[in-house]
Amino acid sequence: MYIALTIAGSDSGGGAGIQADLKTFHQLGVYGTSVITAITAQNTRGVTRWEAVSPGMVRAQLDAVATDLRPRAFKTGMIADASIAGAIATGAREHDLSNYVLDPVMVATSGDVLIEPDAVAAIREHLLPLCAVATPNAHEAALLAGFPVEAEADLAKAAEALVRELGAGAALVKGGHIDTGGETVDVLYADGSAVAFRNRRVATTSTHGTGCTLSAAITAELAKGNDLRVACARAVEFVHRAIEAAPGLGSGHGPLNHFVR
Repeated sequence: MYIALTIAGSDSGGGAGIQADLKTFHQLGVYGTSVITAITAQNTRGVTRWEAVSPGMVRAQLDAVATDLRPRAFKTGMIADASIAGAIATGAREHDLSNYVLDPVMVATSGDVLIEPDAVAAIREHLLPLCAVATPNAHEAALLAGFPVEAEADLAKAAEALVRELGAGAALVKGGHIDTGGETVDVLYADGSAVAFRNRRVATTSTHGTGCTLSAAITAELAKGNDLRVACARAVEFVHRAIEAAPGLGSGHGPLNHFVR
């Protein structure tokens, strides 16, 4: 059994963060390990409070996993501040971890901010150059790339900028937040070219944890030995099926259905 690692925040509502990542790893057939970076008090209606875990404790968790349950792939989600980003970057380099999927979680589906301002610069400087692929949504891609991402053409432009200008190995920019008519478009830029993944847009409010689930699914597929394009394609399809089959829990932005095949 292959091992994957998630480095992310805990979601008390179970729909995103560490909880969504471990559910996704399990469903896709890999053994999940975790490093918790923050604790959030949240449900489908929003985040009421959050606290960061100390950088020393983040590093201790990372060391414990990497020296005994070495992952074949790993992802990061919520990174609350610059010091935690630094601890992760240093630990990943020292343990020579590979197949890194960077999900730059900055704002929850509910609109609640989940990151300190200094963390954006730290992610850009310390983590993007380490990753095999970054998976920002349009808003996050705009923050990282430094220009608006408001149309389908901007998705490819931003993805290329993250690779060519900021050093990411590849970039999958998610277009669910922009108006592309009756479909959703996600654009992967890798190896000098872009490919678009298209799906029918589902009319639903059950979108909590989509980004976490997507990046976790890519991580799981990489851990199983699939190449990046295959991993991204399979992950996008998994998330689409999970949205279609969402159980309708809660009174706000509900979770996906991580039981789908």
